[in-house]
Formats: sequence, structure tokens, C-alpha cells
Amino acid sequence: MRKLGIVITDGVGFRNFIMSDFIKEAAQEFDTVTLYSGLPISAFPEELVARIEIKELAVFEEPRTTWFFRKWKEVAHLQRFKSFYGMSDTLKSGYPKENSLRAILVKCIYAVTRVIHSDWSIKQIEKLQFFSFSKHQVTKSYIKLLATDRPTQLFFTHQRPPYLAPFLYAAIKNKIPTTTFIFSWDNLASKGRMLGTFDSFLVWSNLMKKELLYFYPKVDADKVKVVGTPQFEPYTMEQYSCSKDEFYTLFDLDKNKKIICYSCADASIGGNDPIVIKAIVKAIRAGKIINCQLLVRTSPAEEATRFAAIKAEFPEISWNNPKWILTRDNHAEAWSQRIPSTEDIKDLRALLQFTDLNVNMCSTMSLDFMLFDKPVINTVFGNLENGLYDDQRFLNYDHYKKVIDSGAVTIAKDEKELVEQINEALANPAARSIQRKGLVAMQISASLEGTSKRIAQSLAQLNG
Repeated sequence: MRKLGIVITDGVGFRNFIMSDFIKEAAQEFDTVTLYSGLPISAFPEELVARIEIKELAVFEEPRTTWFFRKWKEVAHLQRFKSFYGMSDTLKSGYPKENSLRAILVKCIYAVTRVIHSDWSIKQIEKLQFFSFSKHQVTKSYIKLLATDRPTQLFFTHQRPPYLAPFLYAAIKNKIPTTTFIFSWDNLASKGRMLGTFDSFLVWSNLMKKELLYFYPKVDADKVKVVGTPQFEPYTMEQYSCSKDEFYTLFDLDKNKKIICYSCADASIGGNDPIVIKAIVKAIRAGKIINCQLLVRTSPAEEATRFAAIKAEFPEISWNNPKWILTRDNHAEAWSQRIPSTEDIKDLRALLQFTDLNVNMCSTMSLDFMLFDKPVINTVFGNLENGLYDDQRFLNYDHYKKVIDSGAVTIAKDEKELVEQINEALANPAARSIQRKGLVAMQISASLEGTSKRIAQSLAQLNG
């Protein structure tokens, strides 16, 4: 009997693997499907709860010793690959500025790993990390749970959350094969180490497979399957569609004007969002951009309160505040407990389909809009000299340099360039269509249609 265990870690995993067709397709390939959830069971639709077994995982709170070894492992990985700008930037931004006990420990880790960061040494530190929580009560509960359920394969829908390391350890102790999905297009070339060592991998593209084998040279290439990504599959699913008239009514838009959509980052990296929004709406007011209206989508990772002053000053802006629901707040990473509503997926798809142009700060949302062949402008107004948040540094990230090199987007470094590029894109929206399609093909090496089926079949093949 083939029994698939699926580990859902957070709201984005919920969107990717619950709000797509994945559960339905997995049930076709496996005899039983059990969902192990880092979200409360109450977060899941009643019809899904009635159809498959869902088990809520006890929340693991990382002990100090575990944190120390985990931090060492992650910093050593960044040191090992710091020739990549994204890795170096993450390393730099993570260096403590204060001198608390924890900060001093991190500084010591940085000092040691500058010299010692071989793949072998990282694996040894990971063993110490896993040993440090091996006797933890939550770890014991995980081991017992998997010993009872005995899934023939465990599928982790995200490769990085550290609080899931004990569940991976429990799978290893029970000799259960593990597979993980690489979460996002920038994770491998700019983020820290994975939460542990998996047996096999699912990736977006041939490019991502190449990156995985470079950063993790011990991975068996035959155990890496290119499947695309389910986060875009809802754009092909009928239940998330709406009409253009419904869209215009929902956001109180003028049918006679073109729509510019600005999609925000969260506050941690979107410090210049208010500046760009003001630049666009002021240009519209001044007649520098003709016959247009602005729709702003805020980040689902935060509340929209930081834009309250802009809303009051510019009432003509339409707003799409993502309808993500906080399922619980007593969690070490409370943001991970926010899940999207069906309504929000519909809103987003309509926004992608019916707006004329997207502006964002080097976001994955660029790909979302390109899937609908919409022009994209990436804004980077800040640098080390002008006092704004330094978002120009993202131009040096390895994954983003490929976007620049593709010619699929234009880059606006100030208000003047932004206004010029908006007018150019609206006047000739097809100008970069070939480049957009080329970038999408490079980043997502499989069609959106059938993504869930492809993933389920790949898991079944890996399971033997």
C-alpha cells in the first residue's frame, strides 16, 4: 500500500498545495493521503477534512542549543557560497549590530565559519543540531506519530522552515523516504541552508535543478524532478475566474481608463513602496501619465496600516488588500499562520488578467503578471547615497540578474525614469512580449495546466 504524507508548513504552502488540484491528484496516485499540518485543522475546508486525514503537528519551539547549531549551519552555508551576491547580502544583513549574549554568539559563528565552511563540516554541525533536539518531547511525539502511521513517503512542501527539522528527523529515524519542494525562485541562490537532508527534490525548472546540484553537490541528479510550481496553477482553474465587469465593479474602477497595478513588498524590504505609489499618482494628477488609474495591492504578509496616510491623501487610488486569514497568533512565526481565502485568489487572478501594467520592486509578482503577458516595470529608487532604502542592491542578486539579462522588464531608478517607462509600456504593451515569454519558460519549465498531476505522478515515481 502506498501512503503519502504531506507536510504543509504555512499559508503559502496552503495556497500552493491545498488551493490547487494537488490533493485530488495525489489521491489518484496513492492509496491513502495524510496531511501533517503546521496550521490548525480549523484552517482547512470542511470538505477536505471529511475527505482525508489531517493531523495537526505540535508546535516545536527551538531550544537555545538547537538554535546555536542551526544558526552555525546556515551561516556556514552562506560563507561557503558568498561569491554569490545574494548569499553575501544575506550574510551581511544578518551580522548583529548589538552586543547581547546571542549577538556575541552569532559573531563568534561568523568568525569560525569564515575559515571552516566545507560541505563536510556543515553536515557535522547538522548532526549536532539534530542530536540537540532528539530527546525533545515534541520530537518524541513526531517519532511516535510516524511510527504509527508509517507513510511510504513524506512530502515536505517547503525546504527551509527550521521548526520542521524535528519532523524530518522523525522520518529519518523511521526510515521513511522524504521529498521536498523548492519553495521559490530565489531560495537556492540567496537563502541559507535547507532544514535538513532530503532524499529527493521537486523543482520549478531545469535552471533550478542546475542550481540545486551546484549548491548541494551530494544530491543525486536522478532524484530531482522538474515539475513547475503549483502557486500559479489557480490561474488556469475555472473556480478562480471572474468577469471583467465584476472586476471593475469590485474595485470601483473606470472602464474608460487604463489600469496601473503597483504590487507592494512587505515592510521589511518595501520601504520605498509609499514613495513609488506617490510618484505614480502625482504623475497621473499632473497629466504626465494620461487616462490612467492606479490600483495598489498590498503584501499578504502584513496589514495595510502603513499606507493609511497615503489612502487619506490620495482617495482616487483603488486598493486590493489581500484577504488572508490569521489562523492563530500563538506561534513563533505568526506570519506563517496566515492563509489566503478563495476570494483573494480570485481577486489576484482578475487583477493579473485585467490590469494593463504592473510596477513592483523586483518581486516574484513580475512572473505572475508575465504569465498574462503584461508589461512589468521594476522600481529600485534607493541606494547607499540617496538615503532611501537600498533596494538597488537586489539588482545584483543572481536570480534577478537573469531577469535583467532577459530584457523582460524595465528598471526605473527614479521618478523620471518610472514615468517615461510607464508611458512607453502603455503605448506599446507587446514590445517585450517575446522576452517575457522567454523568462517564464526559463523559470518555470512546465505548463501551468496539469501542474498538480505532474507533481503527484513524480512523487509516485520517486516512491517506486
